[in-house]
Amino acid sequence: MSTRWVRFKEGSTIRIGTLEGEQVRIFEGNMFGGAVPTDRVMPLADVELLMPVLPTKIIALWNNFHALGEKLKLPIPAEPLYLIKAPNSYLDPNGSIRQPACGGKVVFEGELGIVIGKTCRQVTERHALEHVFGYTCANDVTVADILNRDASFAQWVRAKGFDTFCPFGPAVVTGLDPAQLVVRTILNGEVRQDYPISDMRFSVAQLVSLISQDMTLYAGDIVLCGTSVGVGAMKPGSTIEVEIAGIGKLCNRFE
Repeated sequence: MSTRWVRFKEGSTIRIGTLEGEQVRIFEGNMFGGAVPTDRVMPLADVELLMPVLPTKIIALWNNFHALGEKLKLPIPAEPLYLIKAPNSYLDPNGSIRQPACGGKVVFEGELGIVIGKTCRQVTERHALEHVFGYTCANDVTVADILNRDASFAQWVRAKGFDTFCPFGPAVVTGLDPAQLVVRTILNGEVRQDYPISDMRFSVAQLVSLISQDMTLYAGDIVLCGTSVGVGAMKPGSTIEVEIAGIGKLCNRFE
């Protein structure tokens, strides 16, 4: 059975809770352990949803889907290829993605996010899923024409690290089988991406295990699984939605 966890603001107070239809059940304590339900229930329309967790880092995969790799004629990676999204890029659901001062072609990348639930260091693939709390929607926004502008240095972190360039949410959902999930990205009402997570080169368990050999993952950290075909540019004034059935719909404006 799945549970949809959210962080939200009630007045000036930040709380956690679970979604029950169009209502939020308020919990006390820590989402990752020891959370206790209260008797208080609020209409979802009356709260301001925040990013559902506070990561110490967000790791973003490159070339992790067969379909996109084959389209771009990329070699099959021997290990996960990844970068880190800067904390200044994190953005709440319904927040505005801002055009950077440098301009350039800004593209959307709808992705599944793996949310870590407890400290994870050098875990085996067999035990990796024990460290996964749940899953969320994310948009790995990128200034595409910065990436290879300097022939001597690929600027992955800069291109993907601008303020507001990593919205995620609206919820973290437990109890899901990621292999059954499908990511849909919708630009101004038009479906631009529609791809299955089952097409990943590295599974959730493999990603968590292999990345944890390199660096410790902490509760709330997110691993973005990478994206597939359909990535495209956004113009200011656009609405971009990343929807994963069973998790929800992440909606942001590009201004």
